[in-house]
Amino acid sequence: MRLMRRVLTLNLFFLALLPFVTAADKPPSKVPDKQPDKPNVILVTLDTVRADRMGFLGAKKGLTPHLDTLASQGVVFERAYSQAPITPVSHATILSGTYPQYHGIRNFGDRLPPSVPFLPEVLHNQGYRTGAFVGSIILDPKNGFASGFERGFDVYNAGFHRQKTGEKREASMQRRGEVTLGHVLEWLGQHQSGPFFLWFHLWDAHDPYNPPEPFRSRFPNAPYNAGIAYVDDTVGKLLDYLRSHGLYDNTLIVVAADHGESLGDHGELTHSIFLYDATIHVPLVFKLPGNRLAGQRVHAAASLVDLAPTVLEGLGQTPPAAMQGHSLLAQIGNPNPEERPSLSTGDHSERSFGWSSLVSLRVGNKLYVQAPSPELYNLASDPAAKSNLYAQSRAMAARFAIQLDSFVKRVSTGAPQALQDGLDERSREKLSALGYVASAKAGPVSRIDPKDRIDVANDMHDASLAIEEGKEESVIPLLLHVVAKDPQIQAAQYYLGIAYSRRGNFAQAIPPLRKAIELRPDALMAQYELAICLYETGDLNTAAAHFEILVENRPDWIDARYSMASIYARTGRPQDAAKNLLVVLESEPDHYRANLLLGRMLFLNGTFSDALPYLEKAAAVQADSSEAHAFLADDYEKLGRAADAARERAEAQRLKRPAAAEKPK
Repeated sequence: MRLMRRVLTLNLFFLALLPFVTAADKPPSKVPDKQPDKPNVILVTLDTVRADRMGFLGAKKGLTPHLDTLASQGVVFERAYSQAPITPVSHATILSGTYPQYHGIRNFGDRLPPSVPFLPEVLHNQGYRTGAFVGSIILDPKNGFASGFERGFDVYNAGFHRQKTGEKREASMQRRGEVTLGHVLEWLGQHQSGPFFLWFHLWDAHDPYNPPEPFRSRFPNAPYNAGIAYVDDTVGKLLDYLRSHGLYDNTLIVVAADHGESLGDHGELTHSIFLYDATIHVPLVFKLPGNRLAGQRVHAAASLVDLAPTVLEGLGQTPPAAMQGHSLLAQIGNPNPEERPSLSTGDHSERSFGWSSLVSLRVGNKLYVQAPSPELYNLASDPAAKSNLYAQSRAMAARFAIQLDSFVKRVSTGAPQALQDGLDERSREKLSALGYVASAKAGPVSRIDPKDRIDVANDMHDASLAIEEGKEESVIPLLLHVVAKDPQIQAAQYYLGIAYSRRGNFAQAIPPLRKAIELRPDALMAQYELAICLYETGDLNTAAAHFEILVENRPDWIDARYSMASIYARTGRPQDAAKNLLVVLESEPDHYRANLLLGRMLFLNGTFSDALPYLEKAAAVQADSSEAHAFLADDYEKLGRAADAARERAEAQRLKRPAAAEKPK
């Protein structure tokens, strides 16, 4: 009887979807009727948004009126769980329908293997136009953070850069939701025909909690809540646009947070380490075309790994066999939904601190956390997970441990192992030649429980923010204390090197950065920072070797490739320099420094006509650069264009004068 009810529920669900799922398969008639278009798909990911701030999940703070309206017209999954409390890992799971153990993204800077299934690519191959618009450098494939995420997208709008001294975050490493939305609406306005897939990522709830007005004033003592209210307002503007342009009804809209925020829960200030509900329980809403099944709520557990398979099945497509999640469609309206276990993983503690990693399993109302000191909670009676039942429930915990180990083994099967260690063999050989231990997995598994060191993780987080805010001098004593106490903490060595580097003490920065790489040879961000310091201290050949490792492993990292090319140009390798500059310009035609350097190289080589378009582009892209105008004047002069040369020379002199006037006499 139970099976019959489930089949009946599923059939009713597909009958509700029939008008947009099967339209393309309808046999043609002699007089063809106008067929409904394939539905559009919009995925909105809310970075760092807790489930308990959503009005549609019971919050009473009034933060999310627009999301609440959307939820009322869609299906709400009340107990949705993230697979990781860290942005790139969770987004890889959302977009691939696979677990971290399979897709291989375990931390910042990891590369998504090309063999992993990817929702944007699947939809692109089905004729969808695809666009991604992200709010942070953390998801920018051209900056070494999200390599492989651009696969399947016609447009991947990011364009961030590392923060320069005195520069605001919003002008470098992140952007307001309204700015990202502006690019989204421009893309939608250019959209002509056929279905589209849009991924819209909002970063504004992320720390350091800097919401704009009027939200800052509305919540003066709760900046995190203000950020969520701003995120909701931004989503509301997107929804208004869709409604006013006739796109809302025929669009499948999915809204999900990638993870939550601890806000002090269990001692963690933000996120990335622990796997409790504060960071793992997330909002998840599906608004179906035509508002079908509006108002349905599913209390059974769901996971973000299920999102991509659900989208595809909702479109009448069979998810790729490699997707490990399961469609949630059968759970909707089902009086006896399947209670699926939910797996979450936290590797940041191991990767950045050398402590034990964490893995958790939620089964019904139980939460089991695998750690050096294991944890077991009954969330029905203890939703805040304050009373660890492990000591008095060892038999139950043992069963969960066996179930968890079996789960991890199953989802790890068939993973693209060759990419999971982060570096290719050639790069390992280079590191070995540079004196490093060429292994990212050296040593025994740590028995240090992150629960016992969470204060250190909080300190490292605060140190990173202080460095971003130009206050690196204030955290150097703290970092020196941490590395003196435990030199094996990779994050502390890395941030110490960054702090010295930002102060211009490049020679002092080199030892801790070398130690960070020794501890984590595949820590590409540490290699990047070390390469810069080596360059600044005149060790160009060693700097080039590190940039080569970066480019070999992240070929789309534009800044690393440009830096490598600039060293080649200065060390007697002009052909290698030119080849890599052309790769940079193929990806970013308006790259100022690449145009300027390549143009100058061609000029010095005597190929003045070849140099001209690059120098003209550099002067156009950065019109306030006296150097660009001076180099362009030189080239015009050699080409016999005296009037153009005089004009550019005058402009170069004009641009120099204000700078000269500012110098003290």
